[in-house]
Amino acid sequence: MARLLVVEDDPFVRSALIRELTEAAHTVRSVGTALEALREVAQVGFDLVILDLGLPDLDGAQALKMLRGITDVPVIVATARDDEAEIIRLLTDGADDYLVKPFSVAHLTARMAAVLRRTGRGGAAAGDPAPSGALRVGGLAVDPLRRIAELDGCALDLTRREFDLLAYLAGRPGVVVPRKELLAEVWQQSYGDDQTIDVHLSWLRRKLGETAASPRYLHTVRGVGVKLEEPPAEPA
Repeated sequence: MARLLVVEDDPFVRSALIRELTEAAHTVRSVGTALEALREVAQVGFDLVILDLGLPDLDGAQALKMLRGITDVPVIVATARDDEAEIIRLLTDGADDYLVKPFSVAHLTARMAAVLRRTGRGGAAAGDPAPSGALRVGGLAVDPLRRIAELDGCALDLTRREFDLLAYLAGRPGVVVPRKELLAEVWQQSYGDDQTIDVHLSWLRRKLGETAASPRYLHTVRGVGVKLEEPPAEPA
């Protein structure tokens, strides 16, 4: 099932959503403000975010734009606003779907299932053994189809973009991949800020248990790009 973040400031609505979604076997975390949501998304890999627009610190539409600055995690917007122009703006700004309040949990669950199917998330359980067709580099196993990554048999909790970056590099072990290629293939951008790559590499290194100063799998070749390769064998 999926790992969900519910962003809702109404405690009654939030508790109801948590209860129903947990009973449906999803893993659910919840926050009541936009800033808490941004912090959670930056630190935890979610399959889907359910975002209320009426938040106490920031308007949800503004929070959506900020989320899109750091992650591509699918977002379903929950809103009391049914203005067509507003809904079009939300979808243009990066929402994957929307629901107009009030809505039933059954309706939400159906929309969630559709978004998760489209994005290929929330399918297999973390920790399932990687199939023989997975990409393997040393103790790292990456399954692009099931979107599962493991290091030395332990599941890695990756964001959508972290996984995409890791999978792309794992498919080209030992090859220095230019930053322009990463922007084009992973971020789907013809141009962009190198800092975006650096930030995601830093997060990915942390989850792989390494640093830029002491790399094991991820190596930056200054002025050229990035490569992923098997670490050298430990001395006997």
